[in-house]
Amino acid sequence: MASSSDPWVKEYNEASRLADDISSMIADRGSLPQSGPEIMRHTSAIRRKITILGTRLDSLESLLARIPPKSITDKEMHKREDMLSNLKSKAKQMATSFNMSNFANREDLLGQSKKADDMSRVAGLDNQGIVGLQRQVMKEQDEGLEKLEETVLSTKHIALAVNEELTLHTRLIDDLEDHVDVTNSRLQRVQKRLAILNKRTKGGCSCMCLLLSVVAIVILAVIVWLLVKYL
Repeated sequence: MASSSDPWVKEYNEASRLADDISSMIADRGSLPQSGPEIMRHTSAIRRKITILGTRLDSLESLLARIPPKSITDKEMHKREDMLSNLKSKAKQMATSFNMSNFANREDLLGQSKKADDMSRVAGLDNQGIVGLQRQVMKEQDEGLEKLEETVLSTKHIALAVNEELTLHTRLIDDLEDHVDVTNSRLQRVQKRLAILNKRTKGGCSCMCLLLSVVAIVILAVIVWLLVKYL
C-alpha cells in the first residue's frame, strides 16, 4: 500500500480508527444500565461518531475519485476501493443498529447514478415509448423520495438524541443549582449560629470578669479590716 503520508491513506486510517472506537463503544454499551442519563449520554456519543464516520467515508470516496490517472496502479486502486467498501459496510451495519440510514450518497439518494441524459433517452422513441419512459422516471423519482424520507427520519433521530442529551444536561445543571442553594442556606444558618455563640461567649467573659473583680474587692476589704484591727 502507498505511504501513510498519502492524503487518502491518512484519511482512511483515521476513519478506520474511528470505526474501531465506535465498535468498542457499542460493545461497552451492553454493560450500562438499560435506562438513565448514563446510557443516554453514551448512545448520543455513538450516534455523533457514526455521523462523523459517514462524513469521512464521503470524503474518502471523493478523494479516491480525484486521484490523478496513473498516479497509482490499477491493483492499488482496486485495493483502496475494496477497503473503502468494507469500511462502508461496517459503518452501515453500525448505523442500522441505531436506526440511522443516512449513509446513502447523494447520487444514490436521488437516483442520478442510474440516469442517462434525458434527451438521449427520449431520442428515437415513439409516443408509447415516451409514456413508458416517463413512468419509469416517475418510479425512479418515487424511489429517490423514499430514500430521502429515510434520510430525513435519520436526521430527526439524531436531532431527538441531541435534544435528549441537552435536556439531560439542563436537568443536571438544575439539580446542581438546587444543591448549591441548599448548601448556601445551610452555610448561612451555621454562620448565624456561630455569631450568636460568639456573642454569648463574649457576654459570659464579661460576667466572669465582673464577678472576679467583686471577689477581689471583698478580699482586699477584709485584708484592710484585719490590718486595722490587729495593728
